[in-house]
This record gives sequence, structure tokens and C-alpha cells, in this order.
Amino acid sequence: MVNAVRYARSIVVLPDRPVADWAVSAVEALRDEDLESLAGLGVEIVLLGTGENLHLLHPRLLQSLARSGVGVEVMDTHAACRTYNILVAEGRKVAAALIL
Repeated sequence: MVNAVRYARSIVVLPDRPVADWAVSAVEALRDEDLESLAGLGVEIVLLGTGENLHLLHPRLLQSLARSGVGVEVMDTHAACRTYNILVAEGRKVAAALIL
């Protein structure tokens, strides 16, 4: 749930904009384009929640964000949510891309 709204599909959460659907159904389906779309969000870090378990990604998938100067932390979705809340409270420019 985000702001008392339950989501059943993958989403991108930003502190200053509404939650957006993210067309990623599973970590195995993640494509370069899915991460490239996150590079233009105006954030300094993306927290990538990979579902119930941590799934390490091939470094090739993270290159577009790195080229854009956006840091990426990959973790399970629950950890990404907790970390997002901490970073938002610190005033950081962060996005949580959560695979549900």
C-alpha cells in the first residue's frame, strides 16, 4: 500500500509525484528499456525492489542509469520500501521501482 491505496502491479514511487504503473511483471522480464525509463525521473538514486527475494541483476541492465549519473540499489521489495521511507525523510531525491 502507498498512501492508503493498495497496488497489485509493479509501480514507481516518487516523493513529489503520484505513483505510476511500471510495466514490469517479474524480475526475469526486466529489460534495458524498463530501467532507461527511470533515468529521466530527476532523482539521484533508484531503489529497485525485486519482489519477495533479492535478485541480482546483470550489470548490463544497470548501465543506462549509471551513464545518467543515477545510483541504483537492488534489494527485495520490502527492504526497498523501508529504505525509500528513510531517504525521503532525509529529503533525498529518490525513486522506488517496485516489482510486485
